[in-house]
Amino acid sequence: MIFDAAVDRARPSGCLPAHLPEPPRNGRLILLAAGKAAGSMTALAEAHYLDSGLSPERLVGHAVARHGYETATRHVPMVAAGHPVPDEGSIRSAERALELARSASADDLVLVLLSGGGSANWVAPAGDLTLAEKQAVNKALLRSGAPIGEMNIVRKRLSRIKGGRLALAAAPARLVTLAISDVPGDEPTVIASGPTVPDPSSMADARTIVARYGLDLPPAARALLADDASETPKPGDPAFVRSVFQIIARPQDAIAAAVANARDAGYEPIDLGADLEGEAREVAADHAALALRLKAEARRAAIISGGELTVTLRGKGRGGPNQEYALALAIALGGEPGIVALSGDTDGTDGGGGEATDPAGAVIDATTLARAAERGLVPAQSLADNDSTGFFEAIGDLLRTGPTLTNVNDCRVILIDP
Repeated sequence: MIFDAAVDRARPSGCLPAHLPEPPRNGRLILLAAGKAAGSMTALAEAHYLDSGLSPERLVGHAVARHGYETATRHVPMVAAGHPVPDEGSIRSAERALELARSASADDLVLVLLSGGGSANWVAPAGDLTLAEKQAVNKALLRSGAPIGEMNIVRKRLSRIKGGRLALAAAPARLVTLAISDVPGDEPTVIASGPTVPDPSSMADARTIVARYGLDLPPAARALLADDASETPKPGDPAFVRSVFQIIARPQDAIAAAVANARDAGYEPIDLGADLEGEAREVAADHAALALRLKAEARRAAIISGGELTVTLRGKGRGGPNQEYALALAIALGGEPGIVALSGDTDGTDGGGGEATDPAGAVIDATTLARAAERGLVPAQSLADNDSTGFFEAIGDLLRTGPTLTNVNDCRVILIDP
């Protein structure tokens, strides 16, 4: 299956071991992991070092992943925290990570394993900001329709761990960060809000974003954004002298695997890239037009794309960008025969209520609209209410993979077979 090929390419088992650094000669190896792949990455890393002869006494650490994404580990404690909205587990995990980082000496190696979801899993509110207020900020950002990069620019100013501040805590130790990218462009400052890299964005950028989306922030958050002392560390800061950052899996790798799989299956791949952004329903309309044109040209083709689409919430339904894309695509295709599609998040969960049991996305075919009508559903009404989950649940077309323990963003596949 084309989607499965994309997910398999991004699994830590295939990309992490070759990049693990040598352990320190004398000091400790401090392993810190956060994000949806934190469990699988931690289990692989600790096995690599322990089985290579590193004394357990020299290995310390802490790992945190989204609820339902935990993995059994041999030595490093593994816990769960909220996503996309943080919880008390996010607070405790960030505090533990900062505590371990601050304990590092120049002889130690701090190994940070990052993946998408780390922003919500590591939360250390700055100033007088409370967890409840940080949750309110996250919800406001998620509702705004802002792309992930802009959301993270705001988040960094409200945190004691994001935007390079974990690197400040770890200095003067050697710091190595290995990351699985889930962001368009593979920008290190965006992955998990860049806790170990310098932040080139500015306080003025954050204020502009708040104004652009009309975000209603708590007073404590506004106070932090008004205070230039809350600014993040910049390139050239001494904290980054002994720091190395490397991306070990990226969305483009997954999309390339999907393209190769489609070609092997006899389809002409139409690769739209791994970095698509935009409103889900608008992108779906464009892709539907392309699919109809390819069919009119009698081309047996596979339109494949990645990236992270957004949904501006206007209704009160349930859903996520992949499900909303699929619903809008079905409407735009109008039941055209010979075209089927799948849109899913490679991490196994798409929007929803933040549960590991949430669907990964949805599938559509030429019968989608007719089957919906038989159940009394009005597709345009479901789309207007942002209720794509309810729509696809009713007709049995939700994509349910369960947690994949990796995350390289979304993968959308449209197959045209004239």
